[in-house]
Amino acid sequence: MRKYIDCREVPSESHCTVAISADTERELEEAAVQHATAVHQHQDTPELRAMIRQAIHEGQPAA
Repeated sequence: MRKYIDCREVPSESHCTVAISADTERELEEAAVQHATAVHQHQDTPELRAMIRQAIHEGQPAA
């Protein structure tokens, strides 16, 4: 089953509405880390990656 992460679920000052999906958790984690570092200026840390892994859902993001 496809997996996704949705920035709308994480409170932020930018009110980001990006949702990212992929077939594997590893691919999704890498894409989400790239987004978090490039757009939200987070550092790529083990803590960030753990937070991202916990926010992964199965299925498709809500419209």
